[in-house]
Amino acid sequence: MTAIDELRATPVRTTPTDEERRVALRGMKRLATSLLLVAAVVFAVSFALQDQVPWLAYVRAAAEGAMVGALADWFAVTALFRYPLGLRIPHTAIIPNRKDEIGATLGAFVEDEFLSDEVVVGKLRSIGISARLGEWLSRPENAERLTAEASVAARGVMTLLGDDDVEDVIEKLARRHLFEPEWGPAIGRMGERLVAANQQRAAVDALFEKAEEWLEAHPESIGGIVSGRMPRWMPDFVEKFVDERAHKEVLAFVRAVREDPAHPMRETIDRYLADLANDLQHDPLMIGRLEQLKVDLLESPRVREFAGEVWTSVKDTLETALDDPDSELRQGFRSAVVEVGIRLSTDAELAAKVDEWVTDAAAYVVRNYRHEIAGVITETVERWDPKETTEKLELQVGRDLQFIRINGTVVGALAGLAIYTVATGIRSLM
Repeated sequence: MTAIDELRATPVRTTPTDEERRVALRGMKRLATSLLLVAAVVFAVSFALQDQVPWLAYVRAAAEGAMVGALADWFAVTALFRYPLGLRIPHTAIIPNRKDEIGATLGAFVEDEFLSDEVVVGKLRSIGISARLGEWLSRPENAERLTAEASVAARGVMTLLGDDDVEDVIEKLARRHLFEPEWGPAIGRMGERLVAANQQRAAVDALFEKAEEWLEAHPESIGGIVSGRMPRWMPDFVEKFVDERAHKEVLAFVRAVREDPAHPMRETIDRYLADLANDLQHDPLMIGRLEQLKVDLLESPRVREFAGEVWTSVKDTLETALDDPDSELRQGFRSAVVEVGIRLSTDAELAAKVDEWVTDAAAYVVRNYRHEIAGVITETVERWDPKETTEKLELQVGRDLQFIRINGTVVGALAGLAIYTVATGIRSLM
């Protein structure tokens, strides 16, 4: 059985509600008060009849001690929370009168005893955070749950983001990273590498292939250009012949260039591209022309429109993917979560590194912010109303304090009986 299974198999203890605590407190108060009343009745009866029935003197002594113990402990318990019988006796109603001091003391106690480096680091190292987290994440149902929660959070973030603000960011990033650097040298260096590696051949092949397809589909295109320049008195059959001949020659030339990797036209194109790449890097005139083109593009409203189109497209795509449980985005995230969980639970070295990182991070937070963390307790208690504070604390510990009254009644009875017995024994010996 794994650590996670053991945790699941452990019965969960439910914390009583305030109403349940209040009912239990009232029951214990009634029990403690009932014992006091019983002791008082027993004392009254035994006191009245002890002359006729001598052994009742022992009962009276026990009942008398029980009443004294019960009253003393009632006073002590009541003095913690309020003034006994409404009398403002010194050192009573301790909690409402010293609420702020109690909060400060509690905060200092938590800071010194619970938020020390030794306690926090020792606890984190002992529980094996990575192993437990890894086992939890490796379960598909948990990965699905985490993915769903992350999707909801992501949609919430996207809702909070203003479209105009995001478009401004995209535009600024585009200006900074796309438009501020010089285009010429960068494009020239990239073109030089492509030509040196003959990477331009694929583009040239595609260009002549498309040209051949277009010429085959539009035979009139070349013919119209040639026959349109001939004299008007030229017979139609001559123009038609010339047009067909021109189209065939151009088509044959394009086909020859496409089929022959060593065609002179290809070599001419390669030399042109190499010269162009060199000019883009070293020719000030060419660099200046490209920079002017960049400035014209930068001043165009299309830059802002581009930013808006990019964000709209990204936002729509993300929203659709986040809403669809079967989208590639969510499936990828689920798979990543499960993979991380498996690695954390099986890779001891990785788990140790994560544990160490978490421990160091927690120790840093505790070391630098322990006073602020403990201060939350002090500030919270200070904001409480004294009456509210008294009720909260009494609900938490009042039921257990009533046992003090019950024990005081029992112990008082035994003490009273013992004292009377010893005193009577000494008196009989004298």
